[in-house]
This record gives sequence, C-alpha cells and structure tokens, in this order.
Amino acid sequence: MNEIKVYDARAFTSRFMPSQELESLLKGDLNKFLICRVEDMYRHVKQAVPASRSLTHSCLFLTEGSAIMKIGSEEYCIRKGEMLFVPAGQVFSFDIHDRNKGIFCNFHDDMLLGRYGNSELLKEFEFLKVWGKPHIALDKETAGFVLHLFERILQEYVEHGLQHMNILQPYLIALFCEVNRAYEPVLTNQQTNAVGITNKFRELVFQNIRNRHLVSDYAAMLNISPSHLNKLVKTITRKAPTKWIDEAIVQEAKVLLSQSDFPISEVAIQVGFDDQSYFTRLFKRYEGMTPTEFRRMIKMS
Repeated sequence: MNEIKVYDARAFTSRFMPSQELESLLKGDLNKFLICRVEDMYRHVKQAVPASRSLTHSCLFLTEGSAIMKIGSEEYCIRKGEMLFVPAGQVFSFDIHDRNKGIFCNFHDDMLLGRYGNSELLKEFEFLKVWGKPHIALDKETAGFVLHLFERILQEYVEHGLQHMNILQPYLIALFCEVNRAYEPVLTNQQTNAVGITNKFRELVFQNIRNRHLVSDYAAMLNISPSHLNKLVKTITRKAPTKWIDEAIVQEAKVLLSQSDFPISEVAIQVGFDDQSYFTRLFKRYEGMTPTEFRRMIKMS
C-alpha cells in the first residue's frame, strides 16, 4: 500500500512558499526547528495548501488579524493572543486570504528532549497529541509572556540559527509551559477512565484508518465491547465512533486526492474500499462534493 506523502519543512516551503527571500530567513536543520514572523512567511504562499501532513509539529501565535486552518476534520479560527497547534502527522489545510501578523514555529520532538527537556514533557503537552485541543486562547498577561519568549527565540534564531541550543531549547520549553497553564485539559479527574479510552481510540484511528474501519476492530484493540466503546466515545465527544472513523477516512482520501494522480478507484482502494461507489457516497456526505469534484477544485485553486 502506498503511503501518503508527509512533508518535511524544506519540501513544504519549497512547494508552497518558493522564495529566495524566505530561504534566507530559515537557518540550520529545518526538520529540527524553524521560527519566523507569520507576515514574513505567508506572504510567500502562492496557492492554497490542500490537505497535507508534516513530519514535525507546528504552532501559530497571532498578534494581529485572524487565521483559519482546518486540522483533521475540524476548522479553527484564531485571533490576536491565541495559538493553534498542528501535531506531527495530523492532516491540515488552509487558504491564502488571511491577513495577520504573529509568529510561526515548526519543531521536532527532539526540541523537548535531551539536556533541558524530557519525555514527560511530551506526555504533559496535550496540545501536541492528535486528540488534544489545538486551539488555545491566552489571557492578556500570558499572551504577553508568550510573545516575549517568542521574540527572544526569534532573535536568537535570526542571529545564530541553531548554534546555541542551550538558549533555544530552554526558552521554547518555558514558552510551552506558559501555554500549558492556559490549556484546558481533555482529561479530568471525574472522567479519567472514559476520556483515557476515548483518546486512545482516537490515536488508534489515526494510526490504523487505512485498514480498520469497524468499531469492533478498535474495541478489540482496547479490550472492551463495541457497545461500551460506542457509549464512552459518544459521552465524551458527542460524536459516535463511526463518525470519527468516517471523518478520518475522508481526511486520508483528501490528502491522496491532493497529492497523487491516482484514479478515484485507486484512491478508494488506498483508504480501504473495494466499492468505489460507496466511497464516493461517503466522501460526498462529508464534503458536499464527489472526489472528482474535490480534485478539480484543488487543481483550480
């Protein structure tokens, strides 16, 4: 089975933001870390970015204007003093009409590990999980702290690239700790077991969607009954497991339709359907258009 293309930072900027000026702003190993002003990066975007994936995490912090991005099956709009995270591997897309200012940061897990970090940080920062809440609204004081930390990191990066990790990494960790204080956890003491199972279900869907489409498949992985899984997921998310599965299938299909020239019948097979007509009906139910119409729209954008 062919894998959906996952962009590294250099490939992504080269395809969607081709610019020698932008290249001069990005320093060192882009697959480890990069930071720049939103206005310096996105004015080079030449086309809408269709459903894509990245090898690394990214975050957006706005100081002016607004930005709309689709992450997974949900669309988010952020404004001044708010942040948006896209976990590594998650499907995302955005248009080119937003007018805003702020800071964009892209980073590998390694930036939170090593001398100044540890694996527990990755567990603590739910906003880097596919089941976490990617949109975080900061109060005025926290937004000020976050902006100050971003500006210090940006200054260091512009002047020295990745030469001084003993400065970059601690500041980045401090920044995310500030953000984490403003984050409202998905996991609560009252719902620990139910939320834990629901989050694990969403992770499993993320990992297995191309060959596992049945609620019973995921229930078996979690060692619970399908009816119990259905009850838990609906209680916590107000959305049935089947809908989570269907939406994940559609996201996979959108990436393939955007990145490949596979005929629709092959796209259907790649996401686990031998019946192209059923796949087309499912896709249209969620996107309001057929796969063919979606691909035509992408090519015209």
